[in-house]
Amino acid sequence: MKRFSYSDHGFQDRLRQLDRTYHANPEVVQSVRQIVADVRQRGDRGLIEINNRYTPVPLTRADLAVTSKPKLPPLSVRDALKKSMRNVEKFYRDRVPKSWTGKNAEGAEYGENYQPLSRVGIYVPGGTAPLVSSAIMTVTLARVAGVPEIVVCTPGPVAPALHYAVKFAGATEIYQVGGAQAVAAMAYGTETIRPVVKIFGPGNAYVTEAKRQVFGAVGVDLLPGPSEIAILADKTAKPAFLAADLLAQAEHGPGSQIFLLTPEKKILDAVAEEIEKQIATLSRQQYLRETLNLGCSLILVKNLKQGIEIVESIAPEHLSLACVGAKGISRTIRNCGGIFIGDFSPVAAGDYAAGPSHELPTGGAGKTFSGLTVDQFVRRTSIVNYDRKALSRARKTVETLAAAEGMDAHKHSVGIRFQK
Repeated sequence: MKRFSYSDHGFQDRLRQLDRTYHANPEVVQSVRQIVADVRQRGDRGLIEINNRYTPVPLTRADLAVTSKPKLPPLSVRDALKKSMRNVEKFYRDRVPKSWTGKNAEGAEYGENYQPLSRVGIYVPGGTAPLVSSAIMTVTLARVAGVPEIVVCTPGPVAPALHYAVKFAGATEIYQVGGAQAVAAMAYGTETIRPVVKIFGPGNAYVTEAKRQVFGAVGVDLLPGPSEIAILADKTAKPAFLAADLLAQAEHGPGSQIFLLTPEKKILDAVAEEIEKQIATLSRQQYLRETLNLGCSLILVKNLKQGIEIVESIAPEHLSLACVGAKGISRTIRNCGGIFIGDFSPVAAGDYAAGPSHELPTGGAGKTFSGLTVDQFVRRTSIVNYDRKALSRARKTVETLAAAEGMDAHKHSVGIRFQK
């Protein structure tokens, strides 16, 4: 774990290193470019050959589509999925944009039509852990928005619990293929997988880079990478809770970034001790240790105000506020994906049950992007409907501005409607 203090020489230089933007690794860029080109040119054959380089269980064309009925997981898992989905549905149901009409100042009718996207692709990670929560937090939104064709790609062989969760959430097609090759297949299509119009979902560096490269051919939601958490704490915080939250996000593995910012050295020391104590009881030791060594920063700040400034520069995926005045502070934060307030709002509650989607911006993207929302599964079309009377009122405005731009044909297209 890296520890540094506001009193250290070079403190500001170290902080600037935390102010991140997305820069793809050149080797990843080149590798993904080749994968995308191969799948685009050779379809299923290229897709399967590439996939089988990275999976211990070879895939055949017959195995690509998962058409079997999912096995029922234990009742406790089914109940948990149902309760999680209920909160997600409740959060987004009333936020689906509705078509509307009105009239402008000249009396012309205008408005917006909203229609769900026709066919979307959703990437659900499933490598080292079957992320059933990612299925709930993405597929459910597509279904609530009314998308008729929801395609899910996830690395095979698909775990039974994930298979059930994906179908339960509303997927209409499932393909057991992962990585950049899955993104390429959804973007350009193969003999088995028809192309989609937009791709959603988190993934590793290769998946994220593939989404960036296919953007334009299809839409994409975000470029979310490894998990992140920043905790802003004061002397009232409970070190055991803070350590547990940091470890929970570190569990996602190397590449994850975890930060603790506090003006209390006692809190910093106690959290470091708690991390060592708790990590011994957890199963994913390799991922936890690697993340702590590479991506854990314990920062002693001068005061909470300085801590807030650093949080804004980090723009973390998750921000936990374990301090007095947390609710007020939450209303001032601009740059982060989601905020968790108080001792009893662990990020894990947001990951699995709270309601808002846990697909959130990472790598500093929280300065410009918000998390996944239901309106991203919907297309907007503006509507304009003038009659003669309304156009006559707008005629001078249109003709004057068209003339100012030197656009005679634009001006003429209005004037001709009033010639005898």
